[in-house]
Order: sequence, then C-alpha cells, then structure tokens
Amino acid sequence: MKSKLSLFVLALIFLAVACGMNSLPSRDSWYAQHYFIMHDYEQNTYRQLTSAGRLEFQKLFWEARQPVAKQEFDNRLLAIQRLFKTENRNQPWNTDRARVYLLNGSPASIDYRQNTDWVTTMSPSSSGVSRGVDVNDRTNEDIQANTAEIWVYPYDKYFIYYIFTFSSPSSWKLDPATFQNNRYLQNLEELNKDLTFAVIDEEAYKAKLSALPHSK
Repeated sequence: MKSKLSLFVLALIFLAVACGMNSLPSRDSWYAQHYFIMHDYEQNTYRQLTSAGRLEFQKLFWEARQPVAKQEFDNRLLAIQRLFKTENRNQPWNTDRARVYLLNGSPASIDYRQNTDWVTTMSPSSSGVSRGVDVNDRTNEDIQANTAEIWVYPYDKYFIYYIFTFSSPSSWKLDPATFQNNRYLQNLEELNKDLTFAVIDEEAYKAKLSALPHSK
C-alpha cells in the first residue's frame, strides 16, 4: 500500500513539474526567466498585478536581494542563452535543462549515455573534491549517440540526480525517473532559492509587494 502511495505521489510531482514547464508565461520574458527562482508568494503576487505593478515588482525583486545574487543570476542566464539555444532559440531559458541550471547552477558531474554506454564527466578541483562541471562544450549536442544525461548535485550527505532524455533533433526533457528515489530533490531546490537568491528582509519586502497596484 505504501509503495503504491509513493508512486502516486511521485506521479503527481512529475505532472506538476511538467504542467509548470508547459504553462510558463512565454509572452512575458522577464517572468519566464525568473519563474523558477521565485517563491510561491512572489508568483502569486506577480500574476495579480497590473502592467505598471509588474514593472515595479521587477525592480523590487532584485532590490530585495543581495547584488551578488543578481550577478549570479545574470551569469547563469548568459550561459543558458549560449548552451541551450538549440532547444528554444527565442527563449532558451524555457527548457528543462535550463530550468535546473538556472536554479541549481552547474552540476558536480554529468553522466552521458551513448547508445548502451555511460560516460561520466567530472571537474575535480586542486584539492581532489569535485566541483561544477563546465558544460560550455556542447559541440556534440545533437549527435544521435547521446541519448540521455544525468546531472548530479550534492545535497548534505546525499546526491540528487536529474535525468534528461534526448529526442531528435535537439530536445531534452526531464525524465519521470528523476522523481524516483530522489526524496531530497525539492529540498535542494528550496535551499538554492533560500541561499543563492535569498530575500534580505522578507517581511518588509512582502509589505512593498502588497502595496503594488493589483488588477481588479
């Protein structure tokens, strides 16, 4: 019974993520770029604002965070525009791999499945501890031999795995297997929201958001 319930919960999580990807606001490029690093209350507020209110929200969003957070976001977005434009030339950030990269940064390692073989790419530091993989080399991006990628992120004493499967000619989708035996995935994403893109004074920030002009 517990096993069936767990599978049901995992299925709901996958559907929620899939629906979230499909329902991204493609006509609002700012919202599409920031959607996955926003907290729920920010998403809910933004959708209820007038056009003028949304422009003010965009200013408040980064004023409420440290400058280093904005710098990190800009660096990741530039990398995404270069790395994943073959999937979505107009909005490369509106893809599964870009979402994970934008929120979590570069993975510690990537396993590539080429036909029936797996090849692991890691970037060891001088101390011998692995660090983020340099994913800048995408020369073999659309070669048919690459059928899947597994991105690995450390979390506490665990490892979080994101599985992407390739579909010709240039599409990579988050595989449902990502959510199996990956109980700390959501914890990792929430941690990165709270640390990498942390709000300095949440109470004061929420007060400013509530004062913005809302749609009737």
